[in-house]
Amino acid sequence: MTEFLDGPQGRRIAYDLIPGRDDVPGVVFLGGFRSDMRGTKAEHLAGWARAQGLRFLRLDYTGHGESSGRFEDGSIGDWAADAMAAASGLTSGPQVLVGSSMGGWIALLLARAMPERVAGLVGIAAAPDFTENGFWARADTAQRDALLRDGQWRFPSDYSDEPDVITRRLIEDGRDHLVLDRPLPLPFKVRLLQGTADADVPVEWALRLLDHADCPDMRLLLVKGADHRFSDPDCLTMIEDAVAEVMRG
Repeated sequence: MTEFLDGPQGRRIAYDLIPGRDDVPGVVFLGGFRSDMRGTKAEHLAGWARAQGLRFLRLDYTGHGESSGRFEDGSIGDWAADAMAAASGLTSGPQVLVGSSMGGWIALLLARAMPERVAGLVGIAAAPDFTENGFWARADTAQRDALLRDGQWRFPSDYSDEPDVITRRLIEDGRDHLVLDRPLPLPFKVRLLQGTADADVPVEWALRLLDHADCPDMRLLLVKGADHRFSDPDCLTMIEDAVAEVMRG
């Protein structure tokens, strides 16, 4: 059942919270760019958590799903603040962060801001710094000039009938929240899952994160032929297994 939290700067954040055991960490699912908490991975993990008796929180960032606001008005900083408000206000004790695509970046920002609350992290096609290393890096001079002049780009989306709106604010705010340009301590177990056929998040990004992070127990699982959705039955089982492994500490 959808509930709502009054978030930063008056933003209204939709969330779903499943109660569960207090003797093990809870699970917080952080979705991707323009996705919502009713997506395949979120729904599957919610059902799995309920069956295991685990606490499970999922949310829609503002401008996503059932939350307030327009997508094009948001930024990485806004969405990270939404996630932090939900995790801080709706959970207690250690949490395993499960971040899908952009949610992997959000999870790393939460881990940097509140490491004492993080029991572990699972990244699914994690995309830290993608506004800079993806959108901006792939743009040519004319496209960069157009963004600075017009304030936005509009690209066809593979996941929606509506185009992706990439704003100048999204790019500039993303630079204030980069995680791969400075030390990244992750003092807990981390598991990364990455498809080799992912057209949105290259395998090289996963390898860069693996190499960059300072983590005592970090592993990357490459799945041949899996795409960015990472949502077929085998992939969903791998996500379950990764979360269970991280929860064991």
